[in-house]
Amino acid sequence: MSEKGQKTIILFDGICNLCNGAVQFLLKRDVNEQFLFASLQSDAAKNILLQYNVKKIKMDSIIFIEDDQLYQKSTAVLKICRYLNWPWTMISFAGILPLRFRDKIYDVIAKHRYKWFGRKDTCTMMMPKYKNRFI
Repeated sequence: MSEKGQKTIILFDGICNLCNGAVQFLLKRDVNEQFLFASLQSDAAKNILLQYNVKKIKMDSIIFIEDDQLYQKSTAVLKICRYLNWPWTMISFAGILPLRFRDKIYDVIAKHRYKWFGRKDTCTMMMPKYKNRFI
């Protein structure tokens, strides 16, 4: 995990209802306020990704940045779960599964996320009390 006081960054698809729901879920459970968030569609996310020499990213991947390391897809999800309390932290144990298998499941959900969960035309504005959690 990150050093005490060091924030981790989560980049997400800002128009995806599933992704926005996940962000709301994390905001409520991130009692230590470790996470900072940005929509993949934002200039902030584009600038962050350039720091990691990522010039083009598909919108179907969640990005997690911890200790100057960038993680995507299922690995990002599992790393995020390590920060949560019981029982959610148990999801991180799925890391014992092969990466290829985990990412295959992730890709199926990502491919159908708009059909299954819907989408918005623009990124949802967050509640004012969480405004400082977005970059």
